Amino acid sequence: MHTVKVGNFEIGGKNPLVLIAGPCVLEGLERSMYIGRTIKEITQRLGMPYIFKASFDKANRSSFTSYRGPGLEKGMEMLGAIKKELKVPLLTDIHSETQVKPAAKIIDILQIPAFLCRQTDLLCSAAHTGRIVNVKKGQFMSPKDMKNVITKIEESGDSQILLTERGATFGYNNLVVDMRSFPVMRAFGYPVVFDATHSVQLPGAGGGVSSGNREYVEYLARAAVGAGINAIFMEVHDNPAEALCDGPNMYYLDKLEDLLKDILAIHEIVRKKL
Repeated sequence: MHTVKVGNFEIGGKNPLVLIAGPCVLEGLERSMYIGRTIKEITQRLGMPYIFKASFDKANRSSFTSYRGPGLEKGMEMLGAIKKELKVPLLTDIHSETQVKPAAKIIDILQIPAFLCRQTDLLCSAAHTGRIVNVKKGQFMSPKDMKNVITKIEESGDSQILLTERGATFGYNNLVVDMRSFPVMRAFGYPVVFDATHSVQLPGAGGGVSSGNREYVEYLARAAVGAGINAIFMEVHDNPAEALCDGPNMYYLDKLEDLLKDILAIHEIVRKKL
């Protein structure tokens, strides 16, 4: 398996499980910084590599009036401040080719949203930056179809690739996670990530906004680690009820450490067999 180096650690192979976490969207520098700082303190106690995640623009919301974030210019300024303060790698979404180069100046991992995972020009533009590219598997795609996504990025000169499972469409307003997805995608030779919070999302089920089943996050997270993932992605908030985006499926910050202890114990057993 290829390993992907980010900051001072590597993702993949028999390396430690990595946490990618933060609020769904930047809600202001102070709150975003607080969430990131708290997660960093937790991961330092547990000896777990950490990547901060937050979106500067949620361009794929159901409703026109949904909160999208501070935008590209202000968002990069905020993310740059978080990186300088916390000294951790950053991950954020990009939705268009025009966002790629400005984001790549600051961001370590450029993330392709699930709905855009087949957009050739966006994938190639991200690859041309030389940054790590994390592609979320579309809710409408088989894990086997991700081989074509990998080829687009490789042919654009980049072999720093992460593949993320975030659930598949299961009827209206519902997702289900097929645990077979992890060994299928891992067989392509790149590290595999599980998005534990978007996988419990109920897209559009809140009447123009997404709803979710946060209570199932911990069960799916433990199962995915048991299936051999290399990193876990979680959107976390100190008070999800106040969150401006995806609150119903975000995990409580004060519950994070206990869940990470559980999944790290599982990972220690599993990674010996990877």
